[in-house]
Amino acid sequence: MKQLLQSIIQKRNPNFSFDPALDNFTLVSFFWAQIWGILRGCKLVFRFQNPKMASLGKNVHFFNSRKISFGKFMKIGNNVHLSALGKNGITIGNNVSIGAFSRIIISTSFNHLGEHIKIGNNVGLGEFTYLGGAGGLEIGDECIVGQYFSCHPENHIVADPDISIRHQGVTRKGIKIGKNCWIGSKVTILDGVEIGDGCVIAAGAVVNKSFPKNSIIGGVPAKILKTR
Repeated sequence: MKQLLQSIIQKRNPNFSFDPALDNFTLVSFFWAQIWGILRGCKLVFRFQNPKMASLGKNVHFFNSRKISFGKFMKIGNNVHLSALGKNGITIGNNVSIGAFSRIIISTSFNHLGEHIKIGNNVGLGEFTYLGGAGGLEIGDECIVGQYFSCHPENHIVADPDISIRHQGVTRKGIKIGKNCWIGSKVTILDGVEIGDGCVIAAGAVVNKSFPKNSIIGGVPAKILKTR
């Protein structure tokens, strides 16, 4: 049983192997949870999409799903919402995992559509992730991300104190995160930021400027702590 399940999982993650201490009862429970997830993934057929072995948790919702493109073996946790209300939609690569209670939302306004959200291959996003795509958001391949991560590629204009901030409009520059980054829990990335390949961002950091590849970043506001 263990070897069979391991070979199935390795189709998604070739480097995976079960811990020797894992018992068969836990494995059977895990197996049934995956089967139900794949069955729920089949509902994508009714949205005119190929499920591609997607596994969906309970209460997963899609808005404007015709502009959502995803690769093989996507795994989405419970109570996740994806909204592709935008100019260029949402693109999700192969072997992407999105944690429970996450929100992937390009924009919420019908009078000023956002750009896009692009998530590369082999990306893992922790629970309660919030990804906005108003000014465009790109996450490179092989990134791993902790819980409560948020990206905000948009900023409010506040120049005139005599006009309500909500009536002054916004600026949008976009956010780009390179490949093979490790982003800790509760990290916030703000508009206009580019993160180079191979960066590590410490938990709780607020990133309001760009950093070169292989930087280890932390703090509020974030700064380079050292280089890998």
